[in-house]
Amino acid sequence: MSYPILYSFIRCPYAMRARMALKLCNIKCEIREVRLNNKPYQMIKQSPKGTVPVLVLKNKVIDESNEIIDWALSKNNVFEGNLDKLNIDLTNELIKLFDSKFKYNLDRYKYSSRYENVDEEKHKIACLEILIYLDSFISNNKWILGSEINKLDISILPFIRQFRIADIEWFDSQYKIERIKNIIINFNNSDLFKDVMKKYDIWEENTKPVFFS
Repeated sequence: MSYPILYSFIRCPYAMRARMALKLCNIKCEIREVRLNNKPYQMIKQSPKGTVPVLVLKNKVIDESNEIIDWALSKNNVFEGNLDKLNIDLTNELIKLFDSKFKYNLDRYKYSSRYENVDEEKHKIACLEILIYLDSFISNNKWILGSEINKLDISILPFIRQFRIADIEWFDSQYKIERIKNIIINFNNSDLFKDVMKKYDIWEENTKPVFFS
């Protein structure tokens, strides 16, 4: 029996959310950990744009993390019934916000040296303002929209975690995002996070397959 192949990089938030979706949906796949500065030609052959994650299926290749999440949920929708229509619409709105404005500002804050004429502090505050907006939707829950983990959590928490890591002391001092800070603590301590952050050796051709499930 052949299994899907996932090309991944442990610290990439896009790959992280894809791994979480596959894990939650109990989809077994071969995981191939790669170096982003030395990507294997087998991955580039499947997805010429050269970014992770890349999920290789029998009949197609999916190289967008959101599409991998949707594919996994189409096989086993573990979130079905967790949210009403209002919160489903809110989930989609917030994912779009984080994939666009938050990620844009995060990159220019955390990786400012990659850009010209960038005001690092301006982009840092722009990210904070989005988090303050997000915090307004949280009611002392274990997860963003309730007591159960949902698509929104796995889609955006890897990016919030990345933002926190850039300046942990500053992030933890922000009193306007207390509920988000609690959720990040819960996220970092969750079994799911620990499972998907397991370290793997860099994949090489002709090595024994390593499976993730």
